[in-house]
Amino acid sequence: MKFSELNLEECVLQALDAMNFSECTPVQEHTIPVILEGRDLIGVAQTGTGKTAAYLLPVLNQLSKGGYPVDAINCIIMAPTRELAQQIDQQMEGFSYFMPASSVAVYGGNDGVRFEQEKKGLTLGADVVIATPGRLISHLSLGYVDLSKVSFFILDEADRMLDMGFADDIMQIVKYLPKERQTIMFSATMPNKIQQLAKTILTDPVEVKLAVSKPADKIIQAAYICYEAQKLGIIKSLFNAQKPERVIIFASSKLKVKEVAKALKHLNLNVGEMHSDLEQCQREAIMHEFRNGRINMLVATDIVARGIDIDDIRLVINYDVPHDSEDYVHRIGRTARANNDGCAITFVSETEQTRFKQIEDFLGKSIYKIPVPAELGEAPIYAPHTSRHSGKNWKNKGNAGKKHASGNRNRKNMPQRRTTKN
Repeated sequence: MKFSELNLEECVLQALDAMNFSECTPVQEHTIPVILEGRDLIGVAQTGTGKTAAYLLPVLNQLSKGGYPVDAINCIIMAPTRELAQQIDQQMEGFSYFMPASSVAVYGGNDGVRFEQEKKGLTLGADVVIATPGRLISHLSLGYVDLSKVSFFILDEADRMLDMGFADDIMQIVKYLPKERQTIMFSATMPNKIQQLAKTILTDPVEVKLAVSKPADKIIQAAYICYEAQKLGIIKSLFNAQKPERVIIFASSKLKVKEVAKALKHLNLNVGEMHSDLEQCQREAIMHEFRNGRINMLVATDIVARGIDIDDIRLVINYDVPHDSEDYVHRIGRTARANNDGCAITFVSETEQTRFKQIEDFLGKSIYKIPVPAELGEAPIYAPHTSRHSGKNWKNKGNAGKKHASGNRNRKNMPQRRTTKN
């Protein structure tokens, strides 16, 4: 469906045309008409499906018609991380180019000057406020923010916000909002806690659920079945013959990110790290350096997997197996973007085998297992249903994964201890 077929105002269509957007994504096609009708909505869709535009466009469309309070906050958009808040703010600037809608992004990790800028935007009444929960609570607690005239309340990546412990903050913010409002919630998954939150803050919502899409076919996927202690050695062997170029390594925690980044720096690799302990200015500087090629390898927690667009990533390495299939898709989706090829490699330790098998089941295929380099010693056999009990009894000297290599017809195209060039 084309955007021109939706009931959008001319100023919104002009902005879309200027940004070369013509065709709706499925999530936009199914949710924009519902939001334009004024209904509450819960959309289950993963990152990368166009959900930001799915709620921004109809909200801006309604604001452009007028009839909303001047110099008041008319829309609140909640995001779990400052990175996502920044990205929403950037899209807001593009979509609102041909209409006089104002916005302010409110997120933590900044100095006092930024806080004062946020305060000014909030007190003057920006049409759209894009905020992380904790930072908005900080402003609300000081008594100068009026949310009594808010018409639209939007929760983006609601499941991630609850995982990060923002449930109480969200409910506290809701107390400042009028009961008569339109509430829109987007979530990548629909666990019980999200269903309960929806029942609490939404009124007779329409539910739009899109299946989690599989990774792009252009992504070459592979795995090493290894011991935890072998993971750094595998990275070293991968980049012995060829220096890394445009690589993201995902680790499960900020502590692991710091450890891996430190170890890689000792290997004289050009490495940056991204995690929540860094100040906002540090994170922005690192992303700038990475985008410009002055850092060619980034070690990060999942904050980078969602909400940041970098189009030319050559290789994604999962240093740890992601906790669920959605996170796996988000992570490896950083590569093979914008018609580029890409490769994704996952390191699977003994304790992670069952979790990795669940990802394979979701993908509907067995991911090719690259043998661990012989110089790193024996490696465990891939036996996910018995790995919890097998300990070190299941071993294979330098040939991890042969048992399950069948069914991977493109083995000759898989990376063997090297990165993939475009």
